[in-house]
Amino acid sequence: VHLTGGDFFARRLWQFPARCVIMRKNTEKEVIIMPGLTMETARQLLATTTTEDHLFEHAIGVSAAMGAMARHFGADEEYWKAVGYLHDYDYEQFPEEHLHHTAEPLREAGVDEESIRAILSHGREFCTDVKPETYMEKSLFTVDELTGLVGATARMRPGGLSDLEVSSVKKKFKDKRFAAKIDRAVIQQGCDMLGMDLADVIGLCIEGMRTEMDALGLGPKE
Repeated sequence: VHLTGGDFFARRLWQFPARCVIMRKNTEKEVIIMPGLTMETARQLLATTTTEDHLFEHAIGVSAAMGAMARHFGADEEYWKAVGYLHDYDYEQFPEEHLHHTAEPLREAGVDEESIRAILSHGREFCTDVKPETYMEKSLFTVDELTGLVGATARMRPGGLSDLEVSSVKKKFKDKRFAAKIDRAVIQQGCDMLGMDLADVIGLCIEGMRTEMDALGLGPKE
């Protein structure tokens, strides 16, 4: 799509009304509206800031869980997965200033504002004041912590994610000595924001992460 003239504009794309790209229009040249964040772009961008295997594994886990959440809400699965994959864009380089070095670099790279806002909102309780408002933002806020608990539980089992049950994760959720750094209060807060039972969100996380269990190193132990 080519547009000219004016100041600022937002154009909705395809059949997903929440997906739009905001760009400055210039009276002297045409502006091409590009689609929202894709997995290919998310992988390329994360590779420019991240080298540690465990951070890539976390990105894969969150991405997979976001795909399952998107299916639940009838949303664009690939888009939600891309946002999930990129959510810790600046963490390795700025762990003490996480998400403070995210918005501008992503804007310069052409990432849409909806994706940037969702990424910033997952740090609401820790390092930003961006409140999760959409289902995508609330989902990312929730599964960021929850995927860690699901993964830690799966590592304790011979079958890994292949036969992991919701009840096993719920049991570990109640045991605050297990994976103690995982903030259960944030997970519960996210479920409350989504208006969903904890068990249902755990089930979706397991479902999504199971599709990537080999990449996560959480398949059955031989």
